[in-house]
Amino acid sequence: MAPRFLEDQLKRSLANLGVTNLDVFYLHNPETQLSEVPADEFRRRIRGAFEFFESAVASGKIGAYGMATWNAFRENVQSPGYMSLGEIEMIAREVGGADHHFRFLQVPMNLAMPEALLRPNHTVQAKTLSTVQAARLLGITVVVSAPLLQGQLSRNLPAYMAEALRGETDAERALQFARSVPAVTTALVGMSHVEHVRANLRMVNMEPAGREEFLKLFEQKAQHL
Repeated sequence: MAPRFLEDQLKRSLANLGVTNLDVFYLHNPETQLSEVPADEFRRRIRGAFEFFESAVASGKIGAYGMATWNAFRENVQSPGYMSLGEIEMIAREVGGADHHFRFLQVPMNLAMPEALLRPNHTVQAKTLSTVQAARLLGITVVVSAPLLQGQLSRNLPAYMAEALRGETDAERALQFARSVPAVTTALVGMSHVEHVRANLRMVNMEPAGREEFLKLFEQKAQHL
């Protein structure tokens, strides 16, 4: 998270992509440092990173910045790797003001890992909220990673999931879940073959799942536990 390292990585990314600016620049898995340094030092490092990002926005090299995490925002509050989205956004506010550019959050969320949607582990404006709810209240865009859980959810889903979610295949049903969560704008999915691209494009014409489908899914899930 050292500013000099981030500056080097930004320069490399711009050069590798052959562009003069990036829409979004992510700080990747900062929670891995929580077990290595005291909390005050961790917050100091976050602040330093955000100060660099805000300067990169001011110079036109990036449009916004965010965090790409795996555990941090979806774990229990008592977990040593937990991070409070409200506290992180407050650091961004202290650095960049009300118009700061910490505007993106990438978290894993899928049918096997729904914590970012269901676990109320963040306090924002005196409300206890899940990750996606907190992000929505703070004006932070949520991007979902691992919607297929490295392909594990592309086959052999329980029958009740197929009944609750639209889609011709289990892969489509798993993607339908991830892409339909309120406040989620993008579900990142790897595509190594042309047929994967075609399959994903079929979902463009599919309406996202609504509240009734989500209720049906979780009601049936509770019955099968």
